[in-house]
Amino acid sequence: MTNYGTIPTSSTAGPSANIEYLSRAKERIKEGLGARRPWKLMFNFHSINFPGNLSEAITRVRTNVAYFRMNYAMIVLLILFLSLLWHPISLLVFVATMAAWLFLYFLRDEPLVVFRRTIDDRVVLVVLGVLTIVFLLLTDATTNILVSLLIGAVVVLVHASFRRTDDLYDEESAEGLFSGPSSSS
Repeated sequence: MTNYGTIPTSSTAGPSANIEYLSRAKERIKEGLGARRPWKLMFNFHSINFPGNLSEAITRVRTNVAYFRMNYAMIVLLILFLSLLWHPISLLVFVATMAAWLFLYFLRDEPLVVFRRTIDDRVVLVVLGVLTIVFLLLTDATTNILVSLLIGAVVVLVHASFRRTDDLYDEESAEGLFSGPSSSS
């Protein structure tokens, strides 16, 4: 054996490296999509009721949008996708921007760092949303995009205002739930 102890070249390690990359990507997709809030919790019919007043509705919207933001983003993107089925160029642009969404928002394990500065998730969400809308508006599907975004915003606002917030908690603050009664509505 003349090549014993040598470092394999990229041509001999190619297929195993590709398989490893694909398996890591598959695991990141599972973990990333698993990080969203459970759909059963989001659509719990026992937690749906009318808000008592406008102040309570606004509080519910703020809390629910913060808690279910990944779920709401997925819903709005699904509505946008369905509206673009009859516009193939817009659909291709949308698929390309969805790849950016997957890697920059949904599947990230660590905070996004640009020029040694950490970028907040909300900033990433807003920037990706604006870029998606701008790129899609350049494809002449303006009416479909605006109508689908309006429908998505209405769906999110209706759900967020009717969904009670008394059964929501973060895993980090779960110990606070067991220390005493909560006064949230």
